[in-house]
Amino acid sequence: MAAFARLLERLLWPASKKQESEEEEEEGHRTHHEPQSLLDAPRCVQRPHGGAAASCGLSFGASAVQGWRAHMEDAHCVWLALPGLPPGWAFFAVLDGHGGTRAALFGARHLPDHVLQALGPAPGEPEGVRGALRQAFLSADERLRALWPRGEPGGSTALALLVSPRFLYLAHCGDSRAMLSRAGAMAFSTEDHRPLRPRERERIHNAGGTICRRRLEGSLAVSRALGDFAYKEAPGRPPELQLVSAEPEVTALARQAEDEFVLLASDGVWDAMSGAALAGLVASRLYLGLAPELLCAQLLDTCLCKGSLDNMTCILICFPGAPKPCEEAIRKELALDAALGRRVAELCSSAQEPPSLNTVFWTLAAEDIPDLPPGGGLYCKATVIAEAYSRLRQASGRRWQGPRGAGKPTGTLSDSSLDSEA
Repeated sequence: MAAFARLLERLLWPASKKQESEEEEEEGHRTHHEPQSLLDAPRCVQRPHGGAAASCGLSFGASAVQGWRAHMEDAHCVWLALPGLPPGWAFFAVLDGHGGTRAALFGARHLPDHVLQALGPAPGEPEGVRGALRQAFLSADERLRALWPRGEPGGSTALALLVSPRFLYLAHCGDSRAMLSRAGAMAFSTEDHRPLRPRERERIHNAGGTICRRRLEGSLAVSRALGDFAYKEAPGRPPELQLVSAEPEVTALARQAEDEFVLLASDGVWDAMSGAALAGLVASRLYLGLAPELLCAQLLDTCLCKGSLDNMTCILICFPGAPKPCEEAIRKELALDAALGRRVAELCSSAQEPPSLNTVFWTLAAEDIPDLPPGGGLYCKATVIAEAYSRLRQASGRRWQGPRGAGKPTGTLSDSSLDSEA
């Protein structure tokens, strides 16, 4: 998969972008959501996984990618059954760390236990569950504080989906985001916790804080998170009224037959694509019969191609109403892949000198190509283009010296052969 990684490097890493990140680091703004310690080439390895829970009537897929960041600070967890609760309950969470991995890993390992403890054996729906989720986040943060090295920076956003037979509960603090697709359209999306949101700004000012350059104290881009204990020291104020709060915003959505899927993702995904674009792309891949875990891997590949520089994690939870495989959609997709392969061959054979992979991609991007995936467009087909290019290079042998590092890709970027390439 070296050919694809090289395509990403050449398409998405112009000298001007690297210079901007270096200038920001020199100014001391290497905080949450700033380009920090970016690599010269992305780490594209993914290890997607999935499963199903008949009692919940759902299936799921999950994947994560380090991308351009020097360190992977995301974490996630999946519980398809909750001990002590009847069948039909499940829990999913995505955590996006900043200033290290400690807070995100703690949340992935221990937040489910705090949720179970707060729910008890017979939680009342929906208000009792909403209160339990709020209590679970705050108690997890309290426990994290007890374990946290004094004076050490760092924290994590937290986003959770709790599924019951009757409701979908979304709890979040920070800017990892969830989206529900219902009856073919985005029906709900969480709203990021930013310092300039009116309620957040009021709490920050009442706690004696300031907002500069849209950041809390000129540094932190989110106003709710686990950890970040340096911002939770205002005297005489409860945890939910500190500069940074771990209190989640909790939404209870009554389940409907038209519910299709919920997507949970860290902000690196939303940096690259809007909620409507993601809903369209996910639905189009489900019509192809793509397994949820492979869909997640393809989604993250697409976001890398569209320019996301952050770590990325996503979990896709599909309900009985999710789009089913469609023969017509599969036929069109196969025809598109074949047409792209032929066009790559034409571009390579018609040039006096073999074009580079990124030249081929941008030439195709300027053309009117029908039936590209909604939301992802040609970026969703970058793997297909890289595969066709590599096959041509291998067939030409020594007569064609392709771009440095080109190799034969297989499937998505999550293929196991990537381990030695990233």
